Amino acid sequence: MYPRPIPETRPLARLAYMAMVFLILLLWLLPLFAIIMTSFRSFDDVMAGNYWGWPTQFNLVENYVAVFQQTKMTQYFINSLIITVPSVVAILVLSTMTGFVLSRYRFPGSMAIFVLFVGGNFLPQQIMMLPIRDLMVSTGLYDTFFALIAFHVAFQTGFATLFMRNFIAALPTELFQAARAEGASPWQVLIHIVVPLVRPALAALAILVFTFVWNDYFWAIVLTQSDAVKPVTAGLSNLKGEWVSQWNIVSAATIFVAIPPVAMFFLMQKHFVSGLTMGAVKG
Repeated sequence: MYPRPIPETRPLARLAYMAMVFLILLLWLLPLFAIIMTSFRSFDDVMAGNYWGWPTQFNLVENYVAVFQQTKMTQYFINSLIITVPSVVAILVLSTMTGFVLSRYRFPGSMAIFVLFVGGNFLPQQIMMLPIRDLMVSTGLYDTFFALIAFHVAFQTGFATLFMRNFIAALPTELFQAARAEGASPWQVLIHIVVPLVRPALAALAILVFTFVWNDYFWAIVLTQSDAVKPVTAGLSNLKGEWVSQWNIVSAATIFVAIPPVAMFFLMQKHFVSGLTMGAVKG
């Protein structure tokens, strides 16, 4: 059940609601604000324990330059792009084709396949850590880009198929009947009718999958070992020293790592919102 709107005749309730929203937003943004401020601080300021106070010295340029000069974040960043971009493209292609077939064609076992896709979303990925790692080692794929790409494509396609299947199923049936009457093949229907109509959904799904794959840390440390393959999430853990850590540089690197998914969201925000609300209102 959706919450009821607060009428304008109850100003105190509306004021309390806005105050609660502001408090929750403040608590949610507080850690992010602390990381941003720490990325501005000097190493001496961090060692003095000044995490929440105003920085005594701003080392904005020095800290962010040190991320590229003193660490391997550039290599980690490139590794993440090599892993994320092919994974997102493969997931979008496979989920669109699978969602099209499951939503528009009835054949023996179609519902069982769909249930399998849905049920896979409820399976905790962590319980398969040892079998997947052993599989990658036995096939010679451990500590390679393809290991992470194959894993993300395999495990994210289930959610993406469920996502795309629901959007394609909401398209008017008359479009498909008219296309079949004109003699269009299923492949032509998919390319010329389905894909143009579900572009907002594809944009929303691309942002979600990009964020999932880019921010993955667990499988990045399970399936990789060398710096030549590690993505940025696993590379950040390498910046922590054994005895002393330069948290100002680690914070600067964290902000640098967060830029791509945030930038992608703002660049495609219009398509993201329209994709999530597509088909929510009829008429």
